[in-house]
Amino acid sequence: MGKEHKASIDGDQWAQCVRERGWLWDVATGTASGEPVTLILAHGAGAPMDSAFMDDMATRLAGHGVNVLRFEFPYMAQRRVDGGKRPPNPAPKLLECWREVYGEVRRHVAGKLAIGGKSMGGRMASLVADELGADGLVCLGYPFYAVGKPQKPRVEHLAELKTPTLIVQGERDALGNRAAVEGYDLSPGIEVMWLMAGDHDLKPLKASGFSHEQHLEVAALKVVEYLRR
Repeated sequence: MGKEHKASIDGDQWAQCVRERGWLWDVATGTASGEPVTLILAHGAGAPMDSAFMDDMATRLAGHGVNVLRFEFPYMAQRRVDGGKRPPNPAPKLLECWREVYGEVRRHVAGKLAIGGKSMGGRMASLVADELGADGLVCLGYPFYAVGKPQKPRVEHLAELKTPTLIVQGERDALGNRAAVEGYDLSPGIEVMWLMAGDHDLKPLKASGFSHEQHLEVAALKVVEYLRR
């Protein structure tokens, strides 16, 4: 039995589901033992599910033993149809999309099922994580506030969040730098991993001595370790 079948209740049915919905499925290829772990990873506001960042992170996570399912919110999926750029759907529409995707994946995939995403995708996931009963939440570059407005954080729900959560954040993220975020009231179930001199895409300043490649790999390893606890 192949890895894809081990991770799924019915491998053929799951493969058909992924094709029909236009999702991307990166099968775990690492040597991790134990029950299967799957992460549903949503894209950010301006880039699709197959952006360079999303491709890179999904490949790394799968290579270290975590299955990754990627999908697109309705506005981004429509871009593929007509090529026109459009803003994200209203929050209720984005949250409903999360509920639908999670429900469908849960029907097919066995083992632990976590949710999360890049920037906006992670923020939307954090708003439904408790409701869905996800096994974990992973946010890569969380948008704690709008650019230039750290005094107006969007963190009220994070103080009460019950789902075990990992936030991977660059220290100089324009949407949540370390100085600002460490002053917020976050749930004790939230762990924040800081990447030295990293920006919103986790890319560090050259002067830091770290490369983007190093930060992405450290982030991926941390996510895998966190989800397998």
